[in-house]
Amino acid sequence: MEWTRRLRVQHLELLLKLADTGSISETARLSFTAQPSLSKWLKELEDAVGAPLYERHSRGLRPTEHGRMLLIHAERVIGEMKRAQETLKAITHGNAFRISIGTSPATATHLVPESISDFLNLHPRASIELNEAPMYQLLERLEQGEHDLVIGRLDNYKPRPSLHNEMLSSEGIRVICRPEHPLTQRKIVNWDALNDYEWIVWPQGSPIRARLDAAITAAGSRPLRYRIESSSLMANLWMLQTTDLLTVASERVTEQFSQKGMIVDTGFELEARGSLGMCWRNESKPHFSLTDLKECFRINASKFRTSSLKA
Repeated sequence: MEWTRRLRVQHLELLLKLADTGSISETARLSFTAQPSLSKWLKELEDAVGAPLYERHSRGLRPTEHGRMLLIHAERVIGEMKRAQETLKAITHGNAFRISIGTSPATATHLVPESISDFLNLHPRASIELNEAPMYQLLERLEQGEHDLVIGRLDNYKPRPSLHNEMLSSEGIRVICRPEHPLTQRKIVNWDALNDYEWIVWPQGSPIRARLDAAITAAGSRPLRYRIESSSLMANLWMLQTTDLLTVASERVTEQFSQKGMIVDTGFELEARGSLGMCWRNESKPHFSLTDLKECFRINASKFRTSSLKA
């Protein structure tokens, strides 16, 4: 594998650009490289690897099986280099190290803040980067080395060879609305009552949306009137304030914002539960602080389970 020693980060970036554009000429233009030089470099790399990395078609380039595998490693190396740059920058500014956490919107309001606070008490000189996004995006970034840990719903999670996962808790999903909503005046809330109003729902493919759709199917109810599709928890809560829209939220989110007077639980028993968990890369030498970070999440998840049982 002598050819791997000759690869530089800029070469990996070229491979990724070729996959993104599907064009040697466009990649050459974007990277300020002469097209003949780029073509020659790619051919020499393929000769060194011993297999073609891209298939040439009339519509452009398409990665081969060898190419796809090399792209996975290229993304990971570039992600790790970006993280190294951020960590060195953190050290320059007086922090010992930098940890990147990815979280889904449903978990960012309770478990994540308290766990981060506990972690920083253990490591006062650490710095935290927190990013919120849908789980499928977070898991891709985790595999590419952009995050150290991802916290979110694992309902739709499929095991990946490159990742470890651990379930932290399971909680119910509630139907919520504004405190003055007409539905709060009803003694009995059923599927027919829920169909009288329009809904804010999470995007297709998100775990909480899948649970809602599954509950509707299991109940044999007609489809709800989905008016707004949104992945922003705070935007959803604010939209509830001035409309008769309905939406769903986890038990913990429902409890937290009910206490603030922003929303109420309709009391409808939705036959659905969600699994909350964490994922991290399968590495032989993970960052030393990752063990402490995971333990902070375990402890706080256990506290939430205990408080839910008491309630």
